[in-house]
Amino acid sequence: MSSNKPFQAYQNNAVNTASGGELTLMLYNGCIKFIKQAMRDMNDQNYEAKNSNIQKALNIIQELMLTLDQEVEISQQMLPLYEYMQHLLKTANINNDLKKLEEVLQFAVEFRDTWKQVVKTSRQKQFVQGAHI
Repeated sequence: MSSNKPFQAYQNNAVNTASGGELTLMLYNGCIKFIKQAMRDMNDQNYEAKNSNIQKALNIIQELMLTLDQEVEISQQMLPLYEYMQHLLKTANINNDLKKLEEVLQFAVEFRDTWKQVVKTSRQKQFVQGAHI
């Protein structure tokens, strides 16, 4: 048990010191992790674990929806996509539909990869601005 404490402290510190962009990236990564695990659970016919992991992915998407800034145009375009992802996850959970999980996974990976590029570009701009001060 105590061997896990340093890792837990590291994780807590990473979350507490992350920027908003990095937190969003962590949410996408978590969503991807839970969807992949739900897919493995479904293949193993471990339906209780599948349900648990899909619920975790749904909670993450809900959090992503709640943090959208509706003043920004892209947020208004993302909301229906998140709603669609939620619908797919719920349907996949009820019907044990692996294809629907795969579709949500594709969305999540694409959004994560795009967001990763946004965070990287933002960091580069901050670095350049800091160098000119």
